Amino acid sequence: MSTEQLPPGYALHLGAERMDVFAVHAFLTHTYWGAGIPLEVVERAVRHSLCVGVVAAEGQQVAFARAITDHATFAYLADVYVLPEHRGRGLSRVMLSTLFAQPELMNLRRFMLATRDAHALYAGYGFTPLERPERMMERHDPQVYQRLSAGQTD
Repeated sequence: MSTEQLPPGYALHLGAERMDVFAVHAFLTHTYWGAGIPLEVVERAVRHSLCVGVVAAEGQQVAFARAITDHATFAYLADVYVLPEHRGRGLSRVMLSTLFAQPELMNLRRFMLATRDAHALYAGYGFTPLERPERMMERHDPQVYQRLSAGQTD
């Protein structure tokens, strides 16, 4: 577990089975990276990831992060968020410290993420811009969630 402490009134949950998938979906569907993502996709993504979340005293999940990994050489950090009304309290730092302390995520050769606006947060955990971006490639399908929502699978 993390040496970071949550403020009073919050609890940390670790494990996909402890996540409120409906809350995660409700947030992700309005983000720049997950707009329109179907619930079924979120359910599958959470089920196949190492997940951490923060729950407020009233039981509402207010923060979430997940890592996709082969448990040996590679991981990708995804879907990190804290609800706006709960930001500025260190919740993301506790979640990330806890996630990065998991045995499955230690001693990996490469850990990646994509972010539009949280570079400073991730730099505190050792993330840097790509050393050799010319070596990296991607297959990106920005319309996949819209097609899935419309019932198109190809």
